Amino acid sequence: MFAVTILGNNSAVPAFDRHPTSQVVTYQGNHYLVDCGEGTQIQLIRYKIRRSRITHIFISHLHGDHYFGLAGLINTLSLLNHRQELHVFGPAPLREIIEMQLTVADARMCYPLYLHHINGPGILFENEFLRVSCFRTLHRIECYGFCFEEKKPPRKLISEKLQQYNLPFSAYEKLKQGLDFQMEDGTIIKNEWVTRPSAPPRKYAYCADTKYDESLIPHIRHADLVYHEATYLDNFREVAESRFHSTARQAAELAKKAEVKKLLIGHFSSKYDSLEAFESEAREVFPNTELALEGVCYLI
Repeated sequence: MFAVTILGNNSAVPAFDRHPTSQVVTYQGNHYLVDCGEGTQIQLIRYKIRRSRITHIFISHLHGDHYFGLAGLINTLSLLNHRQELHVFGPAPLREIIEMQLTVADARMCYPLYLHHINGPGILFENEFLRVSCFRTLHRIECYGFCFEEKKPPRKLISEKLQQYNLPFSAYEKLKQGLDFQMEDGTIIKNEWVTRPSAPPRKYAYCADTKYDESLIPHIRHADLVYHEATYLDNFREVAESRFHSTARQAAELAKKAEVKKLLIGHFSSKYDSLEAFESEAREVFPNTELALEGVCYLI
């Protein structure tokens, strides 16, 4: 499964049972936490997301509503006798902040904790199946968005064709990689005879706090799902601009220009007790828009 679950969809001040920014990207059983605002631990428990499966945490920037829950989560994992490695990525000062918090509390981690600096745009993590990269957004302080991109999936084997050509099990891996296979008698079995293309690789892009910025388009273009902040409605566009945030309409305009498949909007200002107008405003520009609602899992 490739999906994102929203834990927090509000901006700086918790209100109306909405929480500061946090979400979990799930891919093949592993959880990747994106931002960790205050209350993230409670939300993980509420929505039954296993903390033990969180292997990587990505912090977009050092405004409190995006990372004030991090030290507590790190400490809780140790109290729960967590053993798996945990890798945390964020702007350079994050390491000093977390190390200071753990030191003054005399907190001793029972698991390997690695704090990585984000020094600029580029690849942060990759394995055989998934690549996570970051890009700059236009915010008041150093801030990054993140792309989760599936690597090209292997070709699909056609079982009846494998049997027809009496192919050995040892041939399967090469065939999945798109290679032809040579039988012991020298016969070449063409890859396209026994396999079919898999589905195209999927992409999820998380645009953290940012002004409207068309330089983001190359990073999110054609993504299957994009999360973009929409702190204000468009009648507060000047306020959004002055505070380095975006409106719902601006998020939709960017999604339309980037030709993405689906848009989620979040990071709502606490001045709004109701969110329906955000969805309506964005859909006027980009119809395939949904509100990023807490507890909802969106498939990618």
